[in-house]
Amino acid sequence: MMAMSEVAPEQHYEFHKGSGDVLVIACGALARELVALVEMNGWRQLDIQCLPAIWHNTPEKIPGGVRDAVRKARDAGRYRQIFVAYGDCGTGGLLDKVIEAEGVERIDGPHCYSFFSGNEVWKTHEDEISAFYLTDYLARHFDALVWKGFGLDRHPELRDMMFSNYTKVVYLAQTEDHHLKELAQQAAAKLGLDYEYRSTGYGDLALAMKSLK
Repeated sequence: MMAMSEVAPEQHYEFHKGSGDVLVIACGALARELVALVEMNGWRQLDIQCLPAIWHNTPEKIPGGVRDAVRKARDAGRYRQIFVAYGDCGTGGLLDKVIEAEGVERIDGPHCYSFFSGNEVWKTHEDEISAFYLTDYLARHFDALVWKGFGLDRHPELRDMMFSNYTKVVYLAQTEDHHLKELAQQAAAKLGLDYEYRSTGYGDLALAMKSLK
């Protein structure tokens, strides 16, 4: 029996935007992972629309952005189902109000760290309030989103103030990628924090996508 992430060679599928009739509206930080899952599993029914990942720096934009995307997709009349691949992501429950009002569903979990880890597994790590988490996406874009995004390239003296409550960087890895491991270790060194690696794979994100028929 084939594993969930295996597709026979004759079933190889290359994702093309606009080809499915089940729309996944997702954070842009999940784009690579979602396409990988769709292609690995041959989920031809799934289409993907990603909203700007940078909204995580201004989470107040997420609820309205998701609402507008849901309504636009519904007005287009070509999707039989719309699913939202966002955690709460710092919206303080406002995203869930949009989800309820629009009559759609979203992936379980407060954020991607939780559903990549597996939401049940994540609950066992809730005491790690001193951990700064990276995913594949954040490891790949650490300099742009964190180091430069927080202005640490211009004002490195802010590092100790901004990260004084953290003790370690925890890299939650979706893939086995030596280069990303190096980038995550470099990020920890830049922040002056200890480093920990955890291989999570796609976690509950894979299970949520599999459930969309």
